[in-house]
Amino acid sequence: MVARGEIARFWSLESLHMVSSDGGAESSALVDDNGSEEDFSYEELCQANPRYLQPGGEQLAINELISDGSVVCAEALWDHVTMDDQELGFKAGDVIQVLEASNKDWWWGRNEDKEAWFPASFVRLRVNQEELPESCSSTHGEEQDEDTSKARHKHPESQQQMRTNVIQEIMNTERVYIKHLKDICEGYIRQCRKHTGMFTVAQLATIFGNIEDIYKFQRKFLKDLEKQYNKEEPHLSEIGSCFLQHQEGFAIYSEYCNNHPGACVELSNLMKQSKYRHFFEACRLLQQMIDIALDGFLLTPVQKICKYPLQLAELLKYTTQEHSDYNNIKAAYEAMKNVACLINERKRKLESIDKIARWQVSIVGWEGLDILDRSSELIHSGELTKITRQGKSQQRIFFLFDHQLVSCKKDLLRRDMLYYKGRMDMDEVELVDVEDGRDKDWNLSMRNAFKLVSRTTDEVHLFCARKQEDKARWLQAYADERQRVQEDQQMGMEIPENQKKLAMLNAQKAGHGKSKGYGSCPVAPPHQSLLPVHQRHITVPTSIPQQQVFALAEPKRKPSLFWHTFHKLTPFRK
Repeated sequence: MVARGEIARFWSLESLHMVSSDGGAESSALVDDNGSEEDFSYEELCQANPRYLQPGGEQLAINELISDGSVVCAEALWDHVTMDDQELGFKAGDVIQVLEASNKDWWWGRNEDKEAWFPASFVRLRVNQEELPESCSSTHGEEQDEDTSKARHKHPESQQQMRTNVIQEIMNTERVYIKHLKDICEGYIRQCRKHTGMFTVAQLATIFGNIEDIYKFQRKFLKDLEKQYNKEEPHLSEIGSCFLQHQEGFAIYSEYCNNHPGACVELSNLMKQSKYRHFFEACRLLQQMIDIALDGFLLTPVQKICKYPLQLAELLKYTTQEHSDYNNIKAAYEAMKNVACLINERKRKLESIDKIARWQVSIVGWEGLDILDRSSELIHSGELTKITRQGKSQQRIFFLFDHQLVSCKKDLLRRDMLYYKGRMDMDEVELVDVEDGRDKDWNLSMRNAFKLVSRTTDEVHLFCARKQEDKARWLQAYADERQRVQEDQQMGMEIPENQKKLAMLNAQKAGHGKSKGYGSCPVAPPHQSLLPVHQRHITVPTSIPQQQVFALAEPKRKPSLFWHTFHKLTPFRK
């Protein structure tokens, strides 16, 4: 039995130890840049009770801790969005108390006042379970929490021990992660390339993405990490500099995470055929990999990049300001949080460009370059009256994207059909607010007006909104657009050309044979209803957790007003 108050360390998929086909433990190996392998003993890999690292052992150990009266907490890697009252919804970074973990896919837990099922792959178990926040404590655990707090004051060295625990978790999971990457590259990709009759180059690129580049990068990262690791006194290790040194390299995860949903679809289609199921299982057995399907292994890079900010946040918590690594750990935490933010922002933009491409295809008489050539996000839209120098008014609907303002006209009979009327380069104009009253330059009475003035010529465009609040929204939208452009430049946010072309190609295929103005976005599949839970822990959800990152950590931008202000137009109807 696990002693009450014992420091428990558990890991999800990437921390399960490799088990050979004959049941024995297989030592993990790291390959350096010269191709040589460095073997690590079983103790170096886990430094914990071996049964915790056997397939299924993690759940048994957690349940044993829970049955002993310990409170086990996990942190959400990313959002779990659900409309089913039998599932526990949470956001990235939330703390969930694990109440039962007997099922490998779904655990039973508590978040605030609700108890329900949640996908185990969406969370990371905390290293130091003694440190229990209020959100993760229960009535029966309050007394234990107080005892733990007292014990910590009695034993000042516990701070060092807790830092040691986090350092060892980072090192151990990093080593085993390398083993998983190696198995994927050598066990799956290498075998797939030998069977050209079963896989095309394009299929392999879709399924595995740039995971070979990630493997190469992670080997260098771990090599530097090992140099900074103090084996004799792990709490003195100074690993913050390694994250800072390689922070730009972690950007390669963006491509992989963006590609992952498509990889799941492609793999799912292949798995419908028995020959592919048997082939991938043969690859796994030949490489002596643990009993987890390929899609589970392909999820590990997505999990890994999400875990870094959480691991560094916990390490920072147990690093005193006097520690020589404090400043680097703090900077590393911010850097990895920004990496995760960049990845999520790119993912959000990729989802956005698909809708924008379908919108352009629905516009009648489109002229010039595709909107995606310069823009990747719609900031605001709405109706405005454009005033000419001669005092004539034109009712138009305007779409403000990053870098561009597109003007369209509604069909008189079919109001959901739009005709292209022109566009304006927002990088070349400046917005000028116009006070209500008579404008001297135009010799016209104005209400709720503003101008877009060219920075290079004397060209001026005058617009009027129906209401003062409409004008205020446009002024704010202009400021948001300029800020968004600046942020994208600072973050190096660029959508690859092949992604833009693919979005337009898919939009054109989807719109083929449909009447202009009636193209619509695909409707999300209905949520799979789960069997009723009559008693706690009796029925486990039958659906498989969606292996997809939703949104990780801060900072989060304010949601766009577009879907609210323009939901009636068919091309963007959800």
